[in-house]
Amino acid sequence: MSLQRPFRFGVNMFVAGSRREWSAKCRRAEELGFDVVGVADHLEFPAPFPSIMLAAEATERVRLTTFVLNTPFYNPALLARDVASTDRFVDGRLELGLGAGYVKAEFDTAEIPFPSGGRRVDQLEQTVTTLRRLFADTDWQPRPAQPSGPPLLIAGWGDRLLRLAAAQADVIAFPGGWANTAGDELHLAGIAQVEERVGYVRGLLGDRADAVELNLMVQQVIPPSERTTLPDRFAPLPPDAEHGPEEAPSVLVGTPADMAQQIRERRERFGFTYFTVMEYNMENFAPVIAALR
Repeated sequence: MSLQRPFRFGVNMFVAGSRREWSAKCRRAEELGFDVVGVADHLEFPAPFPSIMLAAEATERVRLTTFVLNTPFYNPALLARDVASTDRFVDGRLELGLGAGYVKAEFDTAEIPFPSGGRRVDQLEQTVTTLRRLFADTDWQPRPAQPSGPPLLIAGWGDRLLRLAAAQADVIAFPGGWANTAGDELHLAGIAQVEERVGYVRGLLGDRADAVELNLMVQQVIPPSERTTLPDRFAPLPPDAEHGPEEAPSVLVGTPADMAQQIRERRERFGFTYFTVMEYNMENFAPVIAALR
């Protein structure tokens, strides 16, 4: 396992506010040292591509990503047009994050059938194949700013999705746990579970292992003053869980120095070098970035 890849840090935005508020938050993320500003894709959140365009106007350095698109909502060819246009208008700063979708209530609200998990992965694979084909066709318009299209992140947990990610993705993102059938409750993954999933992916990557970036979605950043609230933030752990939530790889607990050490340990043990936090953890995580730079 190579440890030479530098760290990258992202923040996922999802609170709309006004145009001025959105722009200010994106500028603040850049000032705090984040490398990537992401926009989540849920129906109650801002639409990803307009939000990314506004983030690009407000910033100069950060990469911009959809983290992640609910792929079954999108026609692949129309999505390719939106991706290529956005990439061109943000001067090639776009990274494209895709997922299979997991919240049944959102499909119901959109009046879109909620397929089985396997069918949703099939739809994701069809989308990836279409995007790769169109971006490789030099006669296809509009052309993205990045010649082969934006770097592709695929996020998920199950075997079929991770097989697709190992074959196609530039970045593989692990959510740090799995959702229940309705997608409204997160179950944290423990150390052994994350280790098994990463090992599964590395076995599939083979010679590509050092070329693919591994991302971990950090579910919570808990300063010392909030440590006692940790058990109330997640679904109950199974009775046979070996550790409490504070031991979950997707949870950071302690001072900035403590968390920086936890980040280093996650890189050494699992190979994660790209870490994404939620918007509500942006300020708490900024000192950790400073401690690692």
